[in-house]
Amino acid sequence: MELQITERALARIREIATSEGVDLGQTMLRIAVVPGGCSGLTYELGWDTTRQEQDLTAQFDGVQVVIDRRSYLYLKGTTLDFTDGLEGRGFHFVNPQAARTCACGESFGL
Repeated sequence: MELQITERALARIREIATSEGVDLGQTMLRIAVVPGGCSGLTYELGWDTTRQEQDLTAQFDGVQVVIDRRSYLYLKGTTLDFTDGLEGRGFHFVNPQAARTCACGESFGL
């Protein structure tokens, strides 16, 4: 899978899982691209315990990640990072396919 997750993002994912009582041995992180935002598309992260037939999966240092095939077309080559600085605290997607992004950085377009 041509997706990268930084160590900072993985550490934060594990912290959130622990605080929410999520068992990463049984639960996957689902990453999706959905319609929305001022640029047309937005990223979505959430926990999932069900893998669909069309899902692509990858393991990142103990974190199982699932992405549906349609979303993967938009996410190919993307890096998921977590920052806690002047640009805002949270997960950030560095997507080389994004032709435009909104000022808040929450949505993108191709």
